[in-house]
Amino acid sequence: MQFRRRLPSLTALVTLEAVLRRKSFTLAASELGVTQAAVSRQIASLEEELGQPLFVRKHRAIEPTAACISLGATLAKSFADIAESVEAIQSRSQDVVTIGATVAFSSFWLLPRLAEFRRANPGILVRVISQDSPIALDGGEVDVAIRYGLPPFSDGTVIASRGDVISPVCSPDYLRRRGDGPLGSSDEFIETDVVDRSWYNWSQWVALTGSRIEVKPSLRFNHYTESVAAARAGQGVALGWRMLVGTFLEDGTLVRAGESELAAEGRYNVIVPVKAKRSNARDLAAAWLTASLHG
Repeated sequence: MQFRRRLPSLTALVTLEAVLRRKSFTLAASELGVTQAAVSRQIASLEEELGQPLFVRKHRAIEPTAACISLGATLAKSFADIAESVEAIQSRSQDVVTIGATVAFSSFWLLPRLAEFRRANPGILVRVISQDSPIALDGGEVDVAIRYGLPPFSDGTVIASRGDVISPVCSPDYLRRRGDGPLGSSDEFIETDVVDRSWYNWSQWVALTGSRIEVKPSLRFNHYTESVAAARAGQGVALGWRMLVGTFLEDGTLVRAGESELAAEGRYNVIVPVKAKRSNARDLAAAWLTASLHG
């Protein structure tokens, strides 16, 4: 109560913030839905309570005093913080689902399909977290994730999974330039350097397929999205994970380079946290991901 008694009228403070932001009593009155006279009364009341003028009145203009500018800056920040807190509370009261995936899976598979889920569920707010480092499910930040690997997982329950096949891919232009024939030392190989080696590199692919080619990558990236972009731009041959580059194979911006392919050992898993509370939004998103993964 002592704190409350130290504050001037909240209506007067809101009025002052509007006047300073709009630089006009008239525009502030229009924004607040009151008359200009009402704005003037609120400012005069505030000046009386503070014991000093807040504005220097000039012909057709007002100029805030130094004290007024200082108070206005505090009000602007405080009102912004209040608005942010209110928005956060309102968001929590709505159906919100947070989906986690790697950058490549989000970019190539999830995002092109996400519009379908949003059209079918217009009341659900969707948040996507994309990162190549492992997404921890026990922190409560993610409601459902797509994780590549071999289950079981200690922090989540797998509700759907699907395997993938890997084959060399390149642009149609690169394929025309190189001509027919098996891959070899004259080809430009694109490598993705990642920490998680469950995502195969060229050496693993050669060993597991029994290919008799020597691969010396001439272009390397630390994100698979960049490797695919380089391949689509005609800069060489990359390993194409069918689930991820399927759209580009369909639209013709990527083609297979040879007939060899490898069934990946791991799987894409739709996974929900073990300790997460069930929600309508999460259940709908998980069901949609399951259907889309197998579609």
